[in-house]
Amino acid sequence: MTAQPTAQPTRTAWPTGPQPADDADAVLRIRDLRVDFDGPHGPAPAVRGVDLTLHRGEVLGLVGESGSGKSTVALAAMGLLPDTARTTGSVTLGGTELVGAGDAALSSLRGRRIGMVFQDPLSALTPVHRVGDQIAEAIRTHHDVPRAHAHRRAVELLDLVGIPDPAARATAYPHEFSGGMRQRALIAMAIANEPEVLLADEPTTALDVTVQAQVLDVLRTAQRATGAALLLVSHDLGVIAGMADRVAVLYAGRVVETGPATELFATPRMPYTMGLLGAVPRLDENEGVASGVGEGASTRLPRTPLIPIPGSPPAPRELPAGCAFAPRCPLAEDACRTAEPELLPVGAGPVSGPQHAACIQADRIAERGLTATDVYPQPTTPAAAPASDQGDTSAAVLNVTGLTKTYPVFKGGVFRRRVGSVYAVDGVELDLRRGETLGLVGESGSGKSTALMEILGLTAPEGGTVEVLGRDAGSLDRAARKRLRGEVQIVFQDPLSSLDPRLPVGEIIAEPLRAQGAERSHIAARVPELLRLVGLSPEHADRHPHAFSGGQRQRIGIARALSVEPRLLVLDEPVSALDVSVQAGILNLLAELRAALGLSYLFVSHDLSVVRHIADRVSVMYLGRTVEHGPVERVFGAPRHPYTRALLSAVPLPDPVRERRRERILLAGDPPSPTQRPTGCGFRGRCPLYAALSPTRDADRRARCEREAPPLTATGPERAAAACHFTDQP
Repeated sequence: MTAQPTAQPTRTAWPTGPQPADDADAVLRIRDLRVDFDGPHGPAPAVRGVDLTLHRGEVLGLVGESGSGKSTVALAAMGLLPDTARTTGSVTLGGTELVGAGDAALSSLRGRRIGMVFQDPLSALTPVHRVGDQIAEAIRTHHDVPRAHAHRRAVELLDLVGIPDPAARATAYPHEFSGGMRQRALIAMAIANEPEVLLADEPTTALDVTVQAQVLDVLRTAQRATGAALLLVSHDLGVIAGMADRVAVLYAGRVVETGPATELFATPRMPYTMGLLGAVPRLDENEGVASGVGEGASTRLPRTPLIPIPGSPPAPRELPAGCAFAPRCPLAEDACRTAEPELLPVGAGPVSGPQHAACIQADRIAERGLTATDVYPQPTTPAAAPASDQGDTSAAVLNVTGLTKTYPVFKGGVFRRRVGSVYAVDGVELDLRRGETLGLVGESGSGKSTALMEILGLTAPEGGTVEVLGRDAGSLDRAARKRLRGEVQIVFQDPLSSLDPRLPVGEIIAEPLRAQGAERSHIAARVPELLRLVGLSPEHADRHPHAFSGGQRQRIGIARALSVEPRLLVLDEPVSALDVSVQAGILNLLAELRAALGLSYLFVSHDLSVVRHIADRVSVMYLGRTVEHGPVERVFGAPRHPYTRALLSAVPLPDPVRERRRERILLAGDPPSPTQRPTGCGFRGRCPLYAALSPTRDADRRARCEREAPPLTATGPERAAAACHFTDQP
């Protein structure tokens, strides 16, 4: 089946939004907002005296770790908190007070004057109603218009947010939409009545980076079209840097720093904000240095360790006296532990207004120009041994060639028949050497997880070859396979679901050792050693997983994987479920373990900034195939495949000035269905290079893309290749 060409994706630069006007221009005012949740042990304070002002046409970003109260503030403003919540303070929309308002009054405002974009669009949309009908219902709830008029308006809104063929898509159900399309439909519903205020609660959390870029562009377009103010809740500092005019940082239910985005990101004055920014891996790490790497170089440039914030946020019922951040703050003094600091001005910018920080050290930080590396102890990571020379065949840890895997598609109830196949993996090439970290990236559905399962199965693949530690997986007998399993271990994405909740962590860590037949004395000595190795106390071996934080549970998962002394560690999205401050500690730990134990990592992630930070080499997958691979500095610094270029352009930088100057390549549509094996290049339906080819002047080049699948051709640096007919095109 031949894919039809699409319009060339637009390259957009994010404009700088309006600066705050005076308070008379405010559309949403939150004053001394407090929210307590009832529980068996008494009320738990989730929000403690939050003050926010949102101006017309402005984007206010709300950031902080999990449990800081971000979503609670947004839900309180909409009056959507459960009955167990006790809300006090004031939330005014224009001149209308929302706190304490009745259900009828709030229902008349929701969707008309204030709209909400939820984190999970699938649960926010009714599954049994068509998408167009749900948008039309949002219109007719607040306006007395005919059903046909509301339906036409729904189609117009779907077109506005970039849904292809909106008239046909309006008759579809939510499950027939992709994740990005569902989020766009939810944005269309939120702006249906041109509200004064939009609240977006983590609107891009579960989306691929390319889809995230599309949704953020749509959100900007929708905001400009309606003139609404936007309160954007996100844990992603890059998203906030690209979208927000002002930023408010929450910690333990309070605003601890606020100010214009450009100033707050450039010169944070609160140690907590400094720690958050210091913990973020950046896509532009070593930018400019990479250009000096020799043409044949494949060595990894030195990486600066990330700066994790020590400790964990306090539980709502266990708030310390004084500043809630003091137990984790390197600058804390006795005065910090006696009284909670007020949110006071630190300095005023020439145009954009003052920064405020709730910290008695803020003026000292400003006067001395302290940065995160001055405030937090700089972690030291021992230098890793150089990756093995590629000419040494004994150094091969993993070699995958032409890997394929299909799944049957059946139809019928009693008499089932095969009607097709899902081409989950259709030509994967991987090459990992001793001491290296190989990053595996691609959108959801690209085949990353299937490729992992085929490798970890240690059996003959459906197609292609898999060699692990120099041994062909297809030729292993049962005994050899069992021995090899001890040398290949995996760390899963969700540490809570991967750890048995009924067992203490000591037993969890010891389980692989028992499976390998280790002696009791060896196990008894190995478990405390492993806990210390991953930064945990051996005294906690008797605790169960629920007693640990998310980052600690992931450390337990790493200790379990290391128990049998593997040579290859497969890491499947190991930090995607963690806060950025916790993520930094895990990434530093992995770097330390690799250097100390000589491990090789196959690191799977959708976060390209994380891959840039930790990997030596990277392999990019699209629609089950490897489309580019090579040294990370080469692939990230000068990508040769248009898909890689689009992926990298979609990754936001936690720097408002640089982020808003970047050009973003927005790919058209979603990846095609893996049930249809494309002829020619599988990427051409979304490829900006193919879309730019003229049907008359470039007929031969277009025909080549349509008929000939591009091989993974190596040019330039050794062990670097791209599967594109026109890798020389910009």
